Amino acid sequence: MRGRVFFRPTEVTQASLKSPDSQALDALTGGAFSAPTSGERASRVREWLAANPSAEQMQEVYRELSARDKGAARAVREKLDELKRARGQEAIAAEWSQKAQGLLEQPRLNIADAMAWQRDAAKAGAPLSREPLAGLKAKLADRVKGIEDLQHRVQVQREAAVLLAQRIEVLSTKSWRDAQAAADALRADVPEWQTQAQALLEDPNWPSVDSRFPPLLEASRSQLQVVWDAFQSALAQAVAADADPAAPLPPVPVWADELRNARGLPVEPAPAKPARPKADPELKAKAAEAVTAAIGRLEQEIAQGHGKGTSGAAAALRAALKEHGKLLEDKLENQAHALLASAGELEGWQRWRADQLRQELVAKAEGLFEAAPAPTPASAPAEGEAAPEAAAPAEPEPAVRKPKYGGRKMQEQLRALREQWKLVDQGGPPNHALWKRFDEACNEAYKVVEAWLDKMKAEAADHRAQRVALIEEVQAWAGQNTTALNGDWKGFNRVIHQFETRWREAGHLSEKAFAELQPLWKQAIQAAEAPLAAVQKQSLERRHAMIEEAKALGAAPQLRIDAVKALQQRWQAEAQAVPLDRKHEQKLWDAFRKPIDDAFQRKTEDRERAAAALSERDRAVLEASKALEAANAGGDAHKIRAAMSALDAALKGQAQAQADKARADAQPTEGTAPTEAATEAEGAEPADPEAAAEGEAAPAAAPAPAKAAPKPVIAMRGDDRPGMKKTEPAPMGRGGKFGDRRGAPGAGRPGDRGGDRSGRDTRSPGRFGDRPQEDRGPRLGDVAFRAQREALEHAQQTLKKLAAQAHGEALTQLLSAWEQRSADQVPSQSELGRAVSPAIRGSWVKALQAEPAGDPGEALLRLEIAAEAPTPADQLDARRRMQLHLLTRRNDPSPAQTWGEDTARVLATASNPAVARRLQNVLKVLLR
Repeated sequence: MRGRVFFRPTEVTQASLKSPDSQALDALTGGAFSAPTSGERASRVREWLAANPSAEQMQEVYRELSARDKGAARAVREKLDELKRARGQEAIAAEWSQKAQGLLEQPRLNIADAMAWQRDAAKAGAPLSREPLAGLKAKLADRVKGIEDLQHRVQVQREAAVLLAQRIEVLSTKSWRDAQAAADALRADVPEWQTQAQALLEDPNWPSVDSRFPPLLEASRSQLQVVWDAFQSALAQAVAADADPAAPLPPVPVWADELRNARGLPVEPAPAKPARPKADPELKAKAAEAVTAAIGRLEQEIAQGHGKGTSGAAAALRAALKEHGKLLEDKLENQAHALLASAGELEGWQRWRADQLRQELVAKAEGLFEAAPAPTPASAPAEGEAAPEAAAPAEPEPAVRKPKYGGRKMQEQLRALREQWKLVDQGGPPNHALWKRFDEACNEAYKVVEAWLDKMKAEAADHRAQRVALIEEVQAWAGQNTTALNGDWKGFNRVIHQFETRWREAGHLSEKAFAELQPLWKQAIQAAEAPLAAVQKQSLERRHAMIEEAKALGAAPQLRIDAVKALQQRWQAEAQAVPLDRKHEQKLWDAFRKPIDDAFQRKTEDRERAAAALSERDRAVLEASKALEAANAGGDAHKIRAAMSALDAALKGQAQAQADKARADAQPTEGTAPTEAATEAEGAEPADPEAAAEGEAAPAAAPAPAKAAPKPVIAMRGDDRPGMKKTEPAPMGRGGKFGDRRGAPGAGRPGDRGGDRSGRDTRSPGRFGDRPQEDRGPRLGDVAFRAQREALEHAQQTLKKLAAQAHGEALTQLLSAWEQRSADQVPSQSELGRAVSPAIRGSWVKALQAEPAGDPGEALLRLEIAAEAPTPADQLDARRRMQLHLLTRRNDPSPAQTWGEDTARVLATASNPAVARRLQNVLKVLLR
């Protein structure tokens, strides 16, 4: 049955509460087990769950209630799943909290370990947004932030030390007096730098700093201290040399030259460069080979643009120069120094380019959030209300930022940005300041991903629970429905499809969970649809048998329509009873109908071949019918009548006879060819028998002239009544026997030609069969008969339309001639029709030629009486008087006999639109 539900949950009533456990649980849940409907049970279960019962109680209620009403037990199951997830997250939180505490308690914290803790905890599903993990996460972030800040400060101090050393070196190139003036500022800056460097060493996070930073800071401290001590010693010596001419000059060349000039002493020439000692040629060759190899490697790295490779090659070349510099020639040494300078420039460009790329990545990471629209300010006070007192300006609210993307899209963006950062780090030296900004932006955006992951996990758990419940429902339904109710297999199949639709729409699952549940679902659905599969197998066998029957019927020489209809009805009944897959069922139907369609196609082809084999007479009728249709389309009445005559001749066989005669004339027999005159005389009866006999005996020397055929003698009775002509036969009166009387049964009307498709006369032959019957030839084919019938019908309709059109045009032309008083515009006799005689038309022309005079009222009334046309309301009384007057004048001609003269009287008056309308309505009837 259509729309029937095959599975219905068992109703829970008081009678079903037999066990003491059920009664106790019913009392515990507030009557959830004894409620009469599923909705009330679900409502009472939700009220009971709002009181936060224990997990053991909920488990017991779910175990008992799920067997009775799964819908009401769903809320209990969801609550249990929620508790289970909460317990699982608590265990995970405890585990990762212990790991975070261990990291925080270590004196030396590795930044990579802290970041790995957050990443691994998120992957494990730990609730990082809830305590205690949220607090531990914040502590680790602060600790990492402090370490990164400390490392950044080390780099800043190193750069500051380099700047101070450069300031001191620059002073050595200027006057010693300028250096003495700048020494006071340096005495304050250098100790300040030392104090800041010592503060870095005393920071609690200093043990966690990367191992490469402490040596850098220590080297900067020692180098700056050496340069500062040398500067102070040289400056003190310069001051002493300026005060005492006998004191030694300072070791700074610029200062020494300045003091020497002040003493008036000549400037000492620059010491000559000492010549290099001669070395072993073999050692020089080895040194040149080692430095050349280092130069080639550095050139290759520079050409390829490798940042880290260039730094390593440059370091190798410096080491080679340091080891073999004394053994090298000046040309090779200069080449090595120039290449090192190029490497330094390339390294600086790569660092600049890498920082530029990092800044773009930082902008992209920070652009993952966009500013939300500012909140609408408070509205102004209404009219009549007191304005609020002036208050201190409120602090500006922080801008609300919202993410640009959702969870999945944000996760993909973050993954792509981090991969790009790794590629940039591989091509150039790191930049910790930019990395800090980039990591903070990524961590802020990852909060969106975490929320999305939590939501997806909750949805996945819910989807899994729904699918498990659906599998259990299908299994229960399969146990209760081993066959279709009342044989409704379509309803059975509909329920199966509904289960499959619910499975497809049950939500997304991970690959692992889906692979786990899919075999269970297939097993349950196959068990549920097993009865339908068995019935479908039997139905397939029956349908294949019907296909074979259809092939046998289609191959039979004579197609049995009744057997085909019965077979199709059986197929339809089978298709409506047992449903199949749509595509498979369509293929079976195509295979079933193909042999029957082929048989009908063969029958149609045979009929068309028979119809194509037309006789000569049928062809002549078809050609005449086509010519008549062409004339109908042209709209010429003369051509239509001529075509109708040609069609009638073709029907009677005259066209074929004429064609046969023409062929006979064109091909004469042996002997003397008969002349046209002899042929005509051959059908005439000779007046003198003797002459005829002589003509038969005499040879045909010369053809005799043709004689006119004698007129038939018609018996007639003279009519001596007044006004009648004696030369015309008297009309036949009533009389005769055996159906000769006009209008008797079987007698045709005058002009009525009975006949069938062959044109034979089917009227009564009269007494003793003495009436001659015309032989109209063989029977017409179906195509020719239908063609000539349709052509004649169309011709008659076209002639009627043309006649009506001509009638309307003639009437319009007549009224126009009356309005313009133009006798030349009066329609011709043929246009007016047979109803108007030449005398009447002449009276109309004379009326239009004269000056308008008179009243058309009486003439119009007579015309309306003659045409039985309606009269205007204001003239009805006059019409009644006219009719009474006509009754008193019986011998006078009636209006129907004098309508032509009455029309002439109207035309003799002046034209009037109202009178013209009345005249037009009358003449529409009278001119027909």
